[in-house]
Order: sequence, then structure tokens, then C-alpha cells
Amino acid sequence: MDSKRSAIGRRQLFAWAAGALGVAAAGTAMTLASGGPAGAAVGASTRFDLKDPSNELFREIALQETRVLQSFSFDNTNKHLYVVSLVQGSRQLPGETRTYTGDERAKYGDLCVTELDWTGAKLGRMYLKGFGHGVSIAVEPSGNGAYLWTETESVEAPDPSYPTDASKNIGWGSRIGRFKFANGTVLTANSSKVAKFTPVAGADRTTIAIDPASKRLALRYRLGGAFQFGLYDLATFTAGTYTQLAHVMQPTDIASPPPFQGFTTFGQYLYLLEGSAYGSTNPAPGNTYQSVIDWNTGTRTERRLSEAGKSLAFREPEGLAIQIPDTTKPTAARLVTGFASTTSATDTNKRASFYYKDALV
Repeated sequence: MDSKRSAIGRRQLFAWAAGALGVAAAGTAMTLASGGPAGAAVGASTRFDLKDPSNELFREIALQETRVLQSFSFDNTNKHLYVVSLVQGSRQLPGETRTYTGDERAKYGDLCVTELDWTGAKLGRMYLKGFGHGVSIAVEPSGNGAYLWTETESVEAPDPSYPTDASKNIGWGSRIGRFKFANGTVLTANSSKVAKFTPVAGADRTTIAIDPASKRLALRYRLGGAFQFGLYDLATFTAGTYTQLAHVMQPTDIASPPPFQGFTTFGQYLYLLEGSAYGSTNPAPGNTYQSVIDWNTGTRTERRLSEAGKSLAFREPEGLAIQIPDTTKPTAARLVTGFASTTSATDTNKRASFYYKDALV
């Protein structure tokens, strides 16, 4: 349902089962083989109810660039929202001698981060050159600012939508990067301000999400041709120790039409997003699906069609993230889905729309 409720919504408090926001005893943590089943290393928790009607958070807000958002993440401490897009065509950044087309920006992996407050107002922007496609980002609050985690060191490869057209190649991140958001700056992938991480040898297409309640980090990567996910302790990972607390494989029916569009993690569960834009073969309410996977078993417990924002004129799912409106109540959380949208059929400049679920079961 395309339900529009107040910004406060129906926040629901719930109690984790014992140990929910922590992992099991340290002795149960393990590094799992790439194809192995998950171990029961993550404390039990409730999960978001995907049957819950969606609430509107923001509808058709403008970003720094006019291209579709790729992903987003919340700074729940400072009440900021960071949204990533590819740099738009004809943009010339400081230090560049010419403008570049949108296809060139996609090929080089050039991204723009728009910083918003929680009313949807723009606060700042930052450009990232040579980072990747922006499939997923994560935010780590730090004082009055934040560190951003993204893919980085972009490598050119075919776009799955145009596999035989090299002019449509896309830059995909080969490593994980962490850097401080700095308004108005242009950061290159080889900058000393970017800390680099290579947690899985031989993997590519690496992207990241952070559970803000448990301070755990989820990594999606491709290894041996298969997409998979690993769960880590954030502090340990940052220090350079890559012990997986859990590991699951991406379901094989995802990343085929409709395409994979994002992921996030909260408590015991991993959440996945897939779908494509409205079109002649994909009319409203579209083909946007959300899935939930148990970190401890690797089992997909639910996959459900989402009708959030179904009245949008243009609607393409782009990213999942966790919002915690009140940090004193970390388990009163929201599962937020982003959509690229437009204000009308004649205005092709992309806007961003966000919808959330907050019921837990």
C-alpha cells in the first residue's frame, strides 16, 4: 500500500531476546568458507514485518545531482541523511579540464554524496572520483560529523543491462573505503584521506552496510562468480581484523531480472532489495521485492512485493537503510527503502523518495 502517515509514524518498541544486540560468546565467532552455511553466532532478535504498510518519509526531494540515487544511509546521532548518486553529465569539477558525459562518469565510477537533514533540506555535497557505482554506503557518526563507508578503487566492467556495449561499461568498486565527509570537497580514490580495506581475498564488487544498533557491518561481495554476504564487528573490522560472525549466500533468483538494488542489516536479519523502474513491461505497482534472510541459518524467511510509493510517476528502487529516530530507543527502528522518482512525465530530472516500515514480528 502507498500509505502516507505522519513523520512520527507508528514507532513500535520491542525487546530483543537475550543478547540480541550483541553476538554470541566470542568463542562462537568463526570465519566461514565462502559457500558454507551460516553459524549461529548472531543473537536472536525480532525482524521487520514486510507485510506492514509503508509510511512516507520524503517524496520527490531534490539532490545535488539530477541522476537517480544509488544508495543512502542515516546518521542517527546528528540527524543527517547521506545519499549517493552518479555525477551528472556536463558537470566539470575543480581540477578537470573539460566536462564529461553521464556514461563517462558511470564508467569512471564518479559519485556525488548529498548531505540532507531530516526535513529533506540539502546541507552539503561531496564528490568522489574513481570510487564505483555506489551500490550501497554506510555512515559511522563521529562527533558532529560522520565517516562514510563506500566501495572504492573503481574497476571498469560491463553493465549487466548492456553486456555487449563497451560504451555503457560501469565502474565497480574493488575495495572498501572509509573517509570523513567534508562538505564541498572532491576526493579521489587514491587520496591518503581514504582508509582502504580488503577483507576477502580475490573478491570484487564489494559494498557495505552498517547496523547502527549493534555496531555490526555487513559486506556484500562477489567471489568465484557468486554474490555473498559476511557479517563483522565494526570496531574489529576497522582495526583490520576480518573475522566473519556469519556468512550467507545471495539467493540465486536475485540479481537476475528484476535486478539487485540494495541491502542492509539489523539484528539477526539481512534485508535485500530488488526491482526495476516502471515501464511498458513493468507497470504500477511494479516489481520491487524485499527479502529477509536469517544470518544464523542463511534461510530466506520472507520475500514480498512492496507497493511503497506506487503512485510515483517514475519509480525505481534504490537502496535500503536503517533509521533510528530516537537514539535512546535503538530498537525502535525503521527499515527505509529509497526510490528514484520524478515530479512529472515531462521532467526527467530525478528526485529521491523514501518510505519506511516500522512494525516488528
